[in-house]
Amino acid sequence: MELRQLEVFLAVIEEASVTKAAARLNLSPGAVSLQLHNLAAGLRTDLFVRSGKRLAPTPAALRLFEHSKRLLALAREIELDFENDPATDERPFVFATGATTLIHKLGRPLRALRKQFPRMAMSIQVAPSEQMVDGLLSRQIDLALISLPFDAEGVEMTPLYDEELLIVSPSTERLRGWHVGSIEPAELGAARFMLYPRHSNMRAIIEGFFREIGIAPPVIMEADDTEAIKRLVESGFGYSVLPEFALRQQPRFYRMFRVPGRRLLRRQALATPKTEHPRALTLAVARFLRNQLKA
Repeated sequence: MELRQLEVFLAVIEEASVTKAAARLNLSPGAVSLQLHNLAAGLRTDLFVRSGKRLAPTPAALRLFEHSKRLLALAREIELDFENDPATDERPFVFATGATTLIHKLGRPLRALRKQFPRMAMSIQVAPSEQMVDGLLSRQIDLALISLPFDAEGVEMTPLYDEELLIVSPSTERLRGWHVGSIEPAELGAARFMLYPRHSNMRAIIEGFFREIGIAPPVIMEADDTEAIKRLVESGFGYSVLPEFALRQQPRFYRMFRVPGRRLLRRQALATPKTEHPRALTLAVARFLRNQLKA
């Protein structure tokens, strides 16, 4: 008795037809009949009798039907258990993040990840938060590093760390070293800003901060690339608000500021699809990156 024979037998019972079972299994009717014959011969019993144009299952077939369902379910469970082993899972794995985070934060963790999971077929997708969430919901993305707050049903968020956003302004001097000065809301209110696109998560965080300190400065340009905004600040176009980790280049032609008594923070989180049966590799990679990024 073979599992394939039981699969064919189950299909014939459920379809009540050799022809329909053959179509469902992508086999010829003759191949289905042969499998049934071999199964009956191995069990030394009759499984079907003719009732007009239909095949009617015998009492032995009905007993075998219940056993077959349990046995095939167990076989599938065993397959899934080994298929879901992180050490041997070679199915495509998609990790998504923002370009700036990828450039400045993920080099070392991703190298370590590759050593930890050498058989993983990982690809990296650079996308804004909204596209990451869409990809997670459609199961086209397995794991994403995303900025909070972001409310999305069907996505599990695990907060990782807070990163500071700093105000930057042009400088006519070439600057070195690390110095963050103070700037008053009144001065910011009179400045012209280049910010991330409207409706983006980052823009919402910055505009919320502006409301808290009572200003509404003019936005003269929008861009979704941190490096591009930084270069435009250095060229004298205006002010911006950028992640602290993206501002450590030496030398530079911009100054960095905080509003006295205020720190503008955004929280980064790992996001995975909500599901009753999560992919073991996704959980293992998320756990590994969580430890790497918190280190």
